Amino acid sequence: MTLLHNPVIRGFAPDPSLVRAGDWYYLANSSFEWFPTIPIHRSRDLAHWEYAGHVEGAVPGGSLAGVPDSGGVWAPSLSWDGERFWVTYSVVRSVGTPYFDLDTYVSTAPEVSGPWTPPRRVPSHGFDPALFHEGGHVWLLNLQNDHRPGGRRFAGIVATELDRETLTPVGTTRLLLQHDRLVEGPKLLKRNGWYVLLLAEGGTGFEHGVRVARGRNLTGPYELDERPLLTSRDDPEWPLQKAGHGELVQTPEGDWYLSHLTARPLKTPDGLRCPLGRETAIQAVTWDAEGWPRLRNGDPRPAVTVEMPRHRRPVRGAGLDSMCGCRRAGATSPHRPAPDNAPPYYTLRSPADPAWLDDTTHPGRLRLRGHHGPDSLWSHHLLAQRITEHRTEAQVTLRAAPTTFTQSAGLLLWYNTSAYFALDLTWAEPEGETQHGQQWQDGGRTVLALTTRDENETRRAAVQEVDAGSPLTLGVTVDGPDARFWYAADGPRHPIGPPLDFTRLSDDHGTRLRFTGAMAAIHAVDLVDAAFTADFTDFRITCTPA
Repeated sequence: MTLLHNPVIRGFAPDPSLVRAGDWYYLANSSFEWFPTIPIHRSRDLAHWEYAGHVEGAVPGGSLAGVPDSGGVWAPSLSWDGERFWVTYSVVRSVGTPYFDLDTYVSTAPEVSGPWTPPRRVPSHGFDPALFHEGGHVWLLNLQNDHRPGGRRFAGIVATELDRETLTPVGTTRLLLQHDRLVEGPKLLKRNGWYVLLLAEGGTGFEHGVRVARGRNLTGPYELDERPLLTSRDDPEWPLQKAGHGELVQTPEGDWYLSHLTARPLKTPDGLRCPLGRETAIQAVTWDAEGWPRLRNGDPRPAVTVEMPRHRRPVRGAGLDSMCGCRRAGATSPHRPAPDNAPPYYTLRSPADPAWLDDTTHPGRLRLRGHHGPDSLWSHHLLAQRITEHRTEAQVTLRAAPTTFTQSAGLLLWYNTSAYFALDLTWAEPEGETQHGQQWQDGGRTVLALTTRDENETRRAAVQEVDAGSPLTLGVTVDGPDARFWYAADGPRHPIGPPLDFTRLSDDHGTRLRFTGAMAAIHAVDLVDAAFTADFTDFRITCTPA
């Protein structure tokens, strides 16, 4: 037997959509404001996963500039009709308002590696779309949103048949199901004459779950199972929380498995927090005598380990390292998988552009050209990697020569534009002189500045003068809820600033909706003329599983 360890894709990997095509299983995740859009992993045994690419061109125009934090590409649904892969998803441009202001798209490809067709817009009733294929017909399922005063933002699940070639609606949209409890994320399959509808229930936080409905006709009526298929909401001590947003897949041998999102919380004085974000897990499923799916462990709580039949073929890159997502930087292009199938770098709201990723001639060196500041919704010059464990260390060696406080470069722990910690090399006035404008022509100091951002508050946690002419190694060590920054210059490490609360970089802190996960990143800023450059080498992230 193979032992599957959950989560199978660790760190920021929410809203998994699972499909089997031949001997391979493929899994797509939400990317929100990050590029590459819609990352895809593959596996032969459901236990060991490797990065397989992403949906190139998912965003019309190639940019998410201006979308709010946690906007962008939500909840892709991946499917296979026997000839080609399909993906449907929504690009959401409003978060926390009655209007989601979204567009839903469909794209297809012969392989998950592409080429993907240009996305075509389809009826956009709400987010979390999915496709169901039957007898050459294609149905689009979706959440219905009622934005009107007094309306329900989660007003039921609807289905629209689409023309297979043109993707235009065929007939009218049908209401499949409404429920008093919040339901979204519909996924549909057919088994033993029943249309089985999986629903994400209770929102995507600690009340999350998977509820199942079924009907004899695709367009309903549907009856709800009285029991949830999956949830951890009744046991706050359970190691896997927020379990929900599921999709079923059948193996060639006839066994059934459920993909779902989950999160590994840390306990804090303010309650449970999940800085690693929502992750991807797999559960074994059986069907009871009445034809309802149940977790094989007999409990709706998600299992941390699952016994799997031994896979039939060896799996390359299988092991904890392939799940971690952490790696050392090299000359690999930010959006192409490295030779070991490591995930790519992530960038915010647009792909990496040669205009700001300056250096292609020195292996192992990344030269970033500065632009907007970290609070911008438009143009970050930033490369990030997912943090996948509660014990993590990130570091990078930096060489730069800032000459004004408008220039900076460094290492970040990042959640979004209103939640981050930044250790930056920058310029400051001579010691003892107050901040009063552009004084760099009168001298000044090169300093490391540790800045924390927490929604509406930005503050300096520490400032340390350093040698302007020497390369510096910047680092951060995360141990559970504590993040400690440090630096080194051809010698021992020196701590800088106080320990910081890593759990503030999570979905669960603050007052705004948050849906992503903590990252480690490097960036460069130049607010005046985008001419300042910084050279980074040896950018590496080490994640240590518990």
